[in-house]
Amino acid sequence: MSYRCLLVDDEHLALALLEKYVHQIPDLEWVASCKSPVQAVELLQREPVDLLFLDIQLPLMSGINLLKHISSRPVTIFTTAYAQHAHEAYDLDAVDYLLKPFSFERFEHAVQKARAVLQNRQPASGPAGMLTVKADRQLIKIPFADIVYIEGWKEYVKIYTTTGKVVTLESLRNLENILPASHFLRVHKSYIVSKNQVQKFDGDVLVVGAARIPVARARKRSVLAALME
Repeated sequence: MSYRCLLVDDEHLALALLEKYVHQIPDLEWVASCKSPVQAVELLQREPVDLLFLDIQLPLMSGINLLKHISSRPVTIFTTAYAQHAHEAYDLDAVDYLLKPFSFERFEHAVQKARAVLQNRQPASGPAGMLTVKADRQLIKIPFADIVYIEGWKEYVKIYTTTGKVVTLESLRNLENILPASHFLRVHKSYIVSKNQVQKFDGDVLVVGAARIPVARARKRSVLAALME
């Protein structure tokens, strides 16, 4: 799971530092950097954003007023050189208030707090249902919610779960038809992944748990669209 970030600050160096910090944290996805609060509001109206890094002293409209004008607010971390606005920031449910200049460690701590809030907003339940397969002369029931990814391996498949691995005589095509398309995605001729388990789309690779899963060139656009739903 990655979190889409918007950065708003009228200072070029401040934006550059924020971008640098965001790119150092694997589950943060940079969406845009805005110097204008008007531009930021327009972007928020058309783009999904999970996490907003927001300066307070902005031209035309303060960061405080900008946040008041947003009907559906992202999780917000204020970044400012002025300590006197902290009370107003927390009244608007900001998760943290970073005083400039701040270190990467302080930034990372704020992100940890934001991540906890964002995770609580995610639906707790995974896909309902069970996959029944034969392995080691047994019938094994695997909850859909426990499946991380599936790898095709000659006439067999390896089903990687949150607790281990099951190898069974099966085809990926058949499993693709069985598993709910709302939660599982064929990304390569040899791989199906659980969308809930994807942490990052890194070029031609999906980071899924501890694995790096290749994405077929012909499937990149459809995979990205499915993950953005």
